[in-house]
Amino acid sequence: MARSRVAPKRQLSIPRLELCAALTGAQVSKLLKTEISIPISSVTLWTDSTTVLNWLHSNSCRFKVFVGTRVAEIQELTEHDNWRYVDSVNNPADYITRGKTLIEIAKPGYWRFGPPFLLQHQRDWPEMTCTNVAEDIAELKPPKPCTVLLLLVPAIPDISQFRTYGELLEATVRLVKGAEQDHQPCASDYQKAELLLVRRAQIDSFPDEFNQLQEGKPVSSSSRLITLSPEFDHSSEIIRVGGRLRRAELLECDAMHPIILDPTHPVTKLLIQRYDEQLSHPGPERLFAEIRRTYWILRGREAIRKHQHVCRECQRWRAKPQMPKMADLPLARLRLFKPAFYSTGVDCFGPFIVKVGRRNEKRWGVVFKCLTTRCVYLDIFNSMDADSFLMTLRRFIPRRGKPYELLCDQGTNFRGSNRELCEAFASLTNDLKLLLAKQKIRFQFNPPGAPHFGGAWEREIRSIKTALNITLGSQTVTEEVLRTILVEVEGILNAKPLGLSILNQIS
Repeated sequence: MARSRVAPKRQLSIPRLELCAALTGAQVSKLLKTEISIPISSVTLWTDSTTVLNWLHSNSCRFKVFVGTRVAEIQELTEHDNWRYVDSVNNPADYITRGKTLIEIAKPGYWRFGPPFLLQHQRDWPEMTCTNVAEDIAELKPPKPCTVLLLLVPAIPDISQFRTYGELLEATVRLVKGAEQDHQPCASDYQKAELLLVRRAQIDSFPDEFNQLQEGKPVSSSSRLITLSPEFDHSSEIIRVGGRLRRAELLECDAMHPIILDPTHPVTKLLIQRYDEQLSHPGPERLFAEIRRTYWILRGREAIRKHQHVCRECQRWRAKPQMPKMADLPLARLRLFKPAFYSTGVDCFGPFIVKVGRRNEKRWGVVFKCLTTRCVYLDIFNSMDADSFLMTLRRFIPRRGKPYELLCDQGTNFRGSNRELCEAFASLTNDLKLLLAKQKIRFQFNPPGAPHFGGAWEREIRSIKTALNITLGSQTVTEEVLRTILVEVEGILNAKPLGLSILNQIS
């Protein structure tokens, strides 16, 4: 098969037209390999253009768009070893361009059978005699200058290995001193080391601006430092902020022309951390104002807030307490179908002064509160000991019923009574143990120092004391009067609606 193309109206050079012909030949070879079912072991493509052969053996990126795209496509469709040179006399593709008639093409010749050398061995095929073909400079891309900026920066320690600015500064001082390890560093050594760290940070963050300002040239209009009117301090070899304060003789150099730093550089982050620790973790504005006395950090407020957002000390001092979620109701409040005082809370209050003959004695009150129905039972202690509590418990059980569990705080009287009950129960015979095992009252103590665990009966104690203060005031009464008033207070507290109490405790 044969395929030809008509040259476009836009005038093209002969090498470009030859390249288009080579591309057509590569596309035809790809088509034949795809459509013919006979396996093809090798393909050879011929061209009589030495310029095209030179292009095909070069990188496509070296040429302009027209030549480069076509060379890249040909290299993708074929291998560069498949292309060979044939002179124009033996090139049958020229028959189409020479205006041959159909009768002339039908005669035996190059068009039908190809050139005679194809029947010979490959070593007898023609070779390109001229190997040094001059490149078409017009088709090459114009060269672009590449400038390499080399800055001699003194060596400093690896910043990523240090957690604080002080450690980094100490290591820099030791590195700068070098062989003078025996010499004690002075204040000037630390100043030089600090300037060295700042210079390294500026070279890493603003390499172009540093080189331009060092050579006395202005920074480019697209630079991040253009709004700061940067100036190069030749005495310390660092970049400082410009401005109109240079005539203020009363101000220090750092205050008039702060040192410019990039907020993302590790030296800047360690510097912010150092100021934050020295000022005991103040607010961002206080820290920003202190740093601005010497350094001008780009987007300084944002950098300081980022640091304080991850600083543990800053988080601890500025953390807002979170309200804990309320816990589930305890089982003692949900036993609605159990008898009253099945789960009972107990606590003591007082003391109260009573008259016994001509002397005054102390009495203590005790409250038993049903945690389900909210009923209360009041009684009096003669003394704050385990025996008095046991006697009170014996009076409570016949009147209100034996509770399943008693909840109380860590009072010594309750702890003692529990121990005494356990010892008495252990001394009983095995038969009596078996009978009383199912009726044993379980004592449950609240954690020490946690009065809120008994908030249900602690609130009743407040109501009892309020009623007693209103009724008795500061007068001293007899024990009989005190017991009578406690019974009346008990009736007042138990007169609350039962349904309302149940709804309140469920809600």
